[in-house]
Amino acid sequence: MKHRLQRALFLCGIAGPVLAAHAARIGDLSETSVAEQALRFFTFQDPSVRYALLGSILLGISCGLLGSFLVVRKMALVGDALSHAVLPGVALGFLWNMSKDPVAIFIGAVLAGLLGAAAVHLIKHTTRLKEDAALGLVLASFFAVGICMVTMIQRLPTGNKSGIDKFLFGQAAAIGAADVQLMAVVTGLAVVVIALFYKEFLVTSFDAGFARASGFPVQLIHYGLMLLLAFAVVIALQAVGVVLVSAMLITPAAAAYLLTDRMHRLLLLAALFGLVAGALGAFLSFLRPNLPTGPLMVLAATLVFILAFLFGPRHGVMARWWRQRSRAASVQRENTLKAVYQVLEAREFKGEGVSLRELAERRRERVEDVREQSAELRRHNFATLQEDGNAIYLTPEGWQRACAIVRNHRLWELYLTNAAHIAADHVHEDAEKIEHVLGEETVRLIEKRLNYATRDPHGRPIPGLADLRRGAAPETSEQGSLGYGRRV
Repeated sequence: MKHRLQRALFLCGIAGPVLAAHAARIGDLSETSVAEQALRFFTFQDPSVRYALLGSILLGISCGLLGSFLVVRKMALVGDALSHAVLPGVALGFLWNMSKDPVAIFIGAVLAGLLGAAAVHLIKHTTRLKEDAALGLVLASFFAVGICMVTMIQRLPTGNKSGIDKFLFGQAAAIGAADVQLMAVVTGLAVVVIALFYKEFLVTSFDAGFARASGFPVQLIHYGLMLLLAFAVVIALQAVGVVLVSAMLITPAAAAYLLTDRMHRLLLLAALFGLVAGALGAFLSFLRPNLPTGPLMVLAATLVFILAFLFGPRHGVMARWWRQRSRAASVQRENTLKAVYQVLEAREFKGEGVSLRELAERRRERVEDVREQSAELRRHNFATLQEDGNAIYLTPEGWQRACAIVRNHRLWELYLTNAAHIAADHVHEDAEKIEHVLGEETVRLIEKRLNYATRDPHGRPIPGLADLRRGAAPETSEQGSLGYGRRV
């Protein structure tokens, strides 16, 4: 019995710290299903869940807002340097009263962060080194000092119980009521300052030279932003740690940057993405024991960025691909319309239709390819096909578009020969590209510049405005503009 009791006490002595370490996570060691854990999360009955979720949301909002200015100012490395530079301050804050006092650690970390930013500024302006080299130097040096100090603290009699090592990789479960209150104060301060000085931040972020000439205190605004950034970095350390905090600063803002060109929308989207990443990271880490909250928050933010990168309406990969595909199809249709016009022009606009064989010879393509192109014109109401499918007839809309493309091509050729003094036999390839993108306003200016010329450099007639406004098969006229005969 005595040996059994000693063995049980020994096992408890070993297992106790292990259980405590695992229990420090948001989740616990209870044998429950994922569905039960998810339901338990949304009941918010566990204090650790409430604190971790609220803290993650607050740091997501603050990091998203301030990270937006880092992205537009092209200062992404500054956030990384600050996040590593604050570690010595964290250690000093703990040594102040040998406990994890949130206020002491906050003050120490902010001072260390500001010292790191000042060191970068000093190196940049007193040496030949560029900003990236200064940032790398400060980042590595401060981080090394912080690691040494954290290691020394852990060797103290109370070091292993301090939990200060959690600032390296984060531990959202260790967030308490005092931490949440501090996060709320910092987030509220960031929101208020950005709202009050939005104009100043906006101008200095996009055109510092203009802001300086307009009397804005550019340096003061910059240092104010660095101070707020240091605040945001410090409150994020508890959840995501020194190593990953820069990802929470940059990733939500970078995702928002892909979705909008307006700064106020960028701020709102970045804050929203940071909030979603924080909440999703807290939720996922609760589903299973030992799932780290901080890395899951970063992965959630990365997922948002990937979605914006792939499916953004303007700058997304899929949107760009679709626009390129649509543009290529549009150019193909316009080239086919131009070829139909040229076939009709070659026969002096006698007859209404163009056989597919004639069109294939003009396009130097197979009849099967031309047949597909003709079907595409019919789908867009630019043409109709003969019953046997061997001839194509332009609709009024198709004729107008064909005239517009030919007009653009020949006007541009004439413009290059007259204004740029390029030889007439060297302007065709350039006109082949520009004919598809010339807008009506530009065409009107070119026509005016060329005194409404009716012939291109090769002597061919240039369709005029009257030709574009009619939807009928043309006949040649002596005035250079085209008259119209029977309707197609």
